[in-house]
Amino acid sequence: MIDSAVRALLDGHWYDAVAALLHNNPPKGQQAKKARRAYALATAAKRVLDLDAEDFGTIAKGFNTPWANRLRQSCFPLEPREAERGALRSLVPLYELMLEVTELRALRHEPLQVVVTAHLIGEYLCQLAWESVLGHAGDPLRMGKSVGERWGTDDPECPHNSALRATARRSLNACSGDLVGYTAYLDKFHSRLGDALGVCAMNHATIGAGERPDVGETCPHPCRWATRPAMDVRRDLDARVRLALLYVDSPIVALRHHAPVGHFFGVPSVQEISDAWLRTWSRLTQPWQDGENPLLLEPVPTAAPENESLPGLSQLVSTVAGRPIGPGRVIRSIGDEIMTTLEDEL
Repeated sequence: MIDSAVRALLDGHWYDAVAALLHNNPPKGQQAKKARRAYALATAAKRVLDLDAEDFGTIAKGFNTPWANRLRQSCFPLEPREAERGALRSLVPLYELMLEVTELRALRHEPLQVVVTAHLIGEYLCQLAWESVLGHAGDPLRMGKSVGERWGTDDPECPHNSALRATARRSLNACSGDLVGYTAYLDKFHSRLGDALGVCAMNHATIGAGERPDVGETCPHPCRWATRPAMDVRRDLDARVRLALLYVDSPIVALRHHAPVGHFFGVPSVQEISDAWLRTWSRLTQPWQDGENPLLLEPVPTAAPENESLPGLSQLVSTVAGRPIGPGRVIRSIGDEIMTTLEDEL
C-alpha cells in the first residue's frame, strides 16, 4: 500500500522513488491535494539531493519554509546584481548541504555519488578559506574593493598563469555587464577563483621556504592587499589554504577521475572509497615542519554526525573555514515535511 511504501522510502531517503510512487498512484478525493503537495516536496528533495545548484533559487520559490530560506542561501544568484547573494556571500550553507548530501548518499549505498560529492567539496574549498578574510566568498560584486594592484593584470611579477589571470580579471567585472557575461563567468571561471586566491595567500612575506607542505604555486612578490592583515591572520589563512589544496590533490578526489559516468568499469567500491579516504586523512594529518598543521592543533568545534561516512570530513571543512560546519538539514527537513503533509492519511 502507498502508506507503508512511502514511510519506508522516506526512511531510506529515496525521495525520487517517493515522487514516482505519488505520481503513479495518486490518491483520490480529499487526499489528492495533500498528495500533490507531497509530490512537489519529493521532487524538490530529489533535485536538491542531486545538487542541482543552478536551480536552488527556483526550487525554493515554491515554498515558504526555513529549509527553503536556507536553500536560497546555498544558491549562486541567477542575476549579476541580485540582492540575495547566496553562495557568493557565504559558502557555509552550500558546504552544509554538500556534507548532508554526502551522508545521505552513503546511507543510500551510492558509492559513486559519494565520490562525486567529495570531489565537489574540493571545488570551492580555497574560497571557503578566504571567506573569513575577504568578508565574502569571492563575490564579483565586491572583489574590486577586496583586491588590487597586480590582481587581474599582466604584470610579470604576478605568478598567476594565463588562466588564473583571466579568472582574476573576470572576477572584477562579472557583475558589471550583462546576464550572458555573468553566467559565463559562473560557468567557466568562478570555480578557479579559489586557485587564484590560493596563490596570493601562500606568499613569501608570510611563510618561509620549507616551513609547510609544497602544494603549488606561491607568490614571491605579494601585493599590499594580500599582506594587509596581521601576520597571525595571514599565517592562519596560509595554513587553511594549504590544507584545502592538500585535499584537492588527495586520493579521495583523484578517485572521481577514475570513475567516469557512463562507463562499465571504474565505479568505486565501498572498500576503495574507504581506502582512499584513509590515505587522504593520513596525508591531511601529517605533521608540518613548523608544527602548525591546523588539523593537529586545537580542533575547530563541529557538528559532525557520530558515525560520519567519511570520518573527519566535517572537521576538515570546519578547519578550512575557521568555523564550525557540519551536515545541514535541508533535505531531511523536506522529508519531514512530506511525512507531515501525508500523516493524516498514512
